Amino acid sequence: MSSAISLSELKAIRSKLKAESKKVVFTNGVFDLIHSGHVDYLSKSKKLGDVLIVGLNTDDSVRRIKGDKRPILKQEERAFVLANIKPVDYVIFFNEDTPEKLISEIIPDVLVKGADWAVEKIVGREIVEKNGGNVINIEFVNDQSTSKIIDLIVQRYSK
Repeated sequence: MSSAISLSELKAIRSKLKAESKKVVFTNGVFDLIHSGHVDYLSKSKKLGDVLIVGLNTDDSVRRIKGDKRPILKQEERAFVLANIKPVDYVIFFNEDTPEKLISEIIPDVLVKGADWAVEKIVGREIVEKNGGNVINIEFVNDQSTSKIIDLIVQRYSK
């Protein structure tokens, strides 16, 4: 079911895109339960370039970061959903806690995170800027998060 591509596939695609002078945008995250905030964020990210690559935390990575109860959906399901959202061109898994290694392999032209991250704290910033790229954070349009959705479900159905 997974629609994620391998690093070797992505590196070949990245080389081709560079030769075509296409601007590559990269973002990353868990994307556990897709909601309108995710879709808005991904749409805004795509508008910053020609191709949007999403680095997706593996299940093991999510558990280390968010605890044993996450993710809700397995990585293959999350990748399938992400890959089928209109602005997303490619999805790739990363198993580390941060995407720094992946960013150093593909060197995107634009690195994007949500506005809850100060630009100076965005992992991979130095790599992208050193190579002439831009690092941008995007404002969230609503106060939505997967954690809030989970909390709401628990409140409504735990009675």
